[in-house]
Amino acid sequence: MDGLPTTPPPKGEHADRPVSEGRWARLRAPRSPRLWFEILLIAVSYWTYSVVRNAVPEQKIQALKNADWVWQTEHFLGIAVERTVNHAVNSVTWLIVTMNYYYATLHFVVTIGVLIWLYRWHPGRYAAARLALFTTTGLALIGYYLYPLAPPRLMPDGGFVDTLVHHGTWGSMASGNLAAMSNQYAAMPSMHIGWSLWCGITIALLAKPLWCKALGLLYPTVTLLVIISTANHFWLDAVGGVLCLSLGFACASVWYGSLPHRLARVAVA
Repeated sequence: MDGLPTTPPPKGEHADRPVSEGRWARLRAPRSPRLWFEILLIAVSYWTYSVVRNAVPEQKIQALKNADWVWQTEHFLGIAVERTVNHAVNSVTWLIVTMNYYYATLHFVVTIGVLIWLYRWHPGRYAAARLALFTTTGLALIGYYLYPLAPPRLMPDGGFVDTLVHHGTWGSMASGNLAAMSNQYAAMPSMHIGWSLWCGITIALLAKPLWCKALGLLYPTVTLLVIISTANHFWLDAVGGVLCLSLGFACASVWYGSLPHRLARVAVA
């Protein structure tokens, strides 16, 4: 009634909710990246990835047992053709040497290149795409710890050719003095596949020229052939990389409310 005093709205959680919700929404909203922060973040993240990956105990015996299990499982599934591919490609010296350097270098170069391209031309999608990549890499680190796996080239009775060592590939973390600085039993999941597929999907969905989209799709396909030909991974390692990437994109979609390519190219201030 008009003559009765009105009760003031309660203070406390209801009053604070709009403020907290606003802060949460701002935190999850896509925003234009800052160059200095991104350089620092990528440098620290890669350093952390390298340290954690190489700090995982090299459980050689268990890694070889797991490799035998994966190899037998692939025989059961009828997909154990890695050794045949390895020997066939190794018989063409110029081709396998090219693949060795592809394996040792493009993994990093192309990924950094795509990040720079996103930063410059798709700033509104950059953070979501980066989150997908970082989540994928974080899941891979868990895989390396929980499931040590020797690559085919290190199986003593596997009959594979270690092409990186056989052809003296310079700069590879899998051969020479650098091998002692890298965990040789972190093959599951394959981040060569996880990262290359991230690059390929990103380019195919966001690039405009048709030839560029085609190259984006070709890159992870060639990478798959390379990791098998050089005996660095099993087919199932590649499947593990795909699963990690799927979860990475799912995480980015949940956090930002959409997949990276569906966000606005330029973030709204």
